[in-house]
Amino acid sequence: MKQAWRWFGPDAGISLDAVRQAGATDIVSALHHIPIGTAWSYEEVSKRKSFIEDSPTSRIRLKWSVVESIPIPDAVKLRGAAAKAEIDTWIASMKAVADNDIFVVCYNFMPVVDWTRTDTDFAMPSGATAMRFDVERYAAFDLHILKRENAEDDYDAAMIKRANRMFETMSDVERERVTNTIVAALPGAATQSLTLSEFRNKLNEYMGLSAEKLRQNLIEFLEIVTPAAEAMGVRLALHPDDPPRSLFGLPRVVSTADDYQALFDAVPSPANGICFCTGSLGARQDNDLVAMSEHFVDRIGFAHLRAVKHEVIPGSFHEASLLEGDADMVGVVRNLLAGEARRAPEDEIIFRPDHGHRMLGDLHEDTGPGYPAVGRLRSLAELRGIIAGLTGRLN
Repeated sequence: MKQAWRWFGPDAGISLDAVRQAGATDIVSALHHIPIGTAWSYEEVSKRKSFIEDSPTSRIRLKWSVVESIPIPDAVKLRGAAAKAEIDTWIASMKAVADNDIFVVCYNFMPVVDWTRTDTDFAMPSGATAMRFDVERYAAFDLHILKRENAEDDYDAAMIKRANRMFETMSDVERERVTNTIVAALPGAATQSLTLSEFRNKLNEYMGLSAEKLRQNLIEFLEIVTPAAEAMGVRLALHPDDPPRSLFGLPRVVSTADDYQALFDAVPSPANGICFCTGSLGARQDNDLVAMSEHFVDRIGFAHLRAVKHEVIPGSFHEASLLEGDADMVGVVRNLLAGEARRAPEDEIIFRPDHGHRMLGDLHEDTGPGYPAVGRLRSLAELRGIIAGLTGRLN
């Protein structure tokens, strides 16, 4: 398995030398400066690739192996194959990537909101901080700050009562903070940063879109892009919903094993694959990560390995240390290694530690929510230990 690191570019505050010191050899990155819906050019991809890979002779060589992500415009999520111009633009970006010898492309199909949390610095008993999704805080925002039409229909009476109490106890600063956390887009998001008013307008664009229609639009997208990906030698890696549940009345259709299976049944090409994110899928308690990793291992070309801890109130969770969450990480990695062993030597599974606690020096640095250097280094070290224990070697 190839050890990778998500890197947000030269201005992100974490250097490529820091990646080398963490022990990773492969880079996961994207052209975040290019607006959603604009085609990436060969030259722009090549420029970023050269920055990553043209290392001084005294440095460990890094390789840009995964693009995460090429964002999918709203038009595709809303209209499927009818958004032909937008899909053609997406394929043009994929071609620019493939022509630069990068052959794994991660993407997601979450409408309006990408990965979503209510807290970015939830205090842990160790003194570190973690990302958190607090369902009471989320409901308080939905009901009392966003004031979404008919939002009450999505909650039972007990949750509405708890949300009311939560909102009453929140200060103005806390209300502003949760608003910014939800609508302004977290790092790496493939959706736009929005104001509260823009957020409401975007939700209205999706009003009435059913899960069945969203799934059909995703299938139509895959029916067009997958043959192109296969011809280019690209493996598509569809990231699951995060969290894997409906938010703000919006459908989400990449949350369970059945969701993925429906997509593979509809578009069986081996280029149609998974980004297996144990944190996103693990945020849903009825997802069996070990069984899913075994069943879908031939579809996994890229993995995000992180853990979450479920809290007492169903739906709430926080990012946990890799070996202290609810995921059986050893069981998952065992299945990934077994599946990889059946592949050609050059077809290794690429994985990266995802998120991580803010700890030690990161507590005093602006590393961006979810992407601290030290917290991810700890996770990568623990994953390297799991791999060594299972294989008897580091690779």
